[in-house]
Amino acid sequence: MDNHRFRRLSYRVLHHSPTTRDITGFFADFKKELDTRGLALRGITTDGSPLYPPAIRQVFGDIPHQVCQFHVLKELNAAILHAVAKVRKQRTAQLPVLPRGRPAKATGRKVACVKRAQQRIADLFDHRPLFVIRHLDDGQRRTLQRITRGLPQLRALRQIMDQVYGLFDRRCRSDTALTKLAQLRRRVRRFKSIGRTLQRLFSPNLEKALTFLDDKLLPSTSNAVERGNRRHRKMQKSVYRVRTRLSLHRRMALDLLRETRAPARRHTTVTLHQARATTRLTL
Repeated sequence: MDNHRFRRLSYRVLHHSPTTRDITGFFADFKKELDTRGLALRGITTDGSPLYPPAIRQVFGDIPHQVCQFHVLKELNAAILHAVAKVRKQRTAQLPVLPRGRPAKATGRKVACVKRAQQRIADLFDHRPLFVIRHLDDGQRRTLQRITRGLPQLRALRQIMDQVYGLFDRRCRSDTALTKLAQLRRRVRRFKSIGRTLQRLFSPNLEKALTFLDDKLLPSTSNAVERGNRRHRKMQKSVYRVRTRLSLHRRMALDLLRETRAPARRHTTVTLHQARATTRLTL
């Protein structure tokens, strides 16, 4: 996909899970099309699959390879939410068991304490998106401070996520971002429990996700590809006949044909609208 014009350039439908050989063959065919038109690939953005790096080096050589920022942040967000869920389960297991039946006066204070603890656990569940939202307003920050009172490990996780989001700031270069990443990794290593939770922070894909900082034309995400994939997955669910390999080939070829004729259709539409407006003025 051309991530600037959101147009599909080439495709391949497989009846099995892709391998490095499939990816290499697909890139080789695409390179032939580029050479025929006198074009050269300046950079490529993919997801975090390990199938891409060897195929890219073999076919295109040493070109900027950007790992999709969205996929990297998605994995980190899932790890943060998993850590919050683990804290909730631990606090739930620590709650005392109340006797059955109507509580006596002597146990009324204990029941109140248990209910307050249950409400704090429920608040952690209801407001769990606050740990991964990129930008928090003042009200959300106050809520986060309230629900994490007495839980410094959760506050540290939120601070780490703020620093992770700061790595993807377009205003800095990749060298600066890598320096900040190294400092963040040293900080995480000092906290044993957090370090086990954020193993994704030490993945080499995170470093590749910062490549776009040195190239203004290199997209930071592969949204164009994902958007096209979602469209066809939705089509497979709603239209039963678009499931076989041949049907998918025909559907994608039809999309390519429509995209090539899109400028002419827009020109025709504008001409018809102008002609209708002129007719109305004349009448």
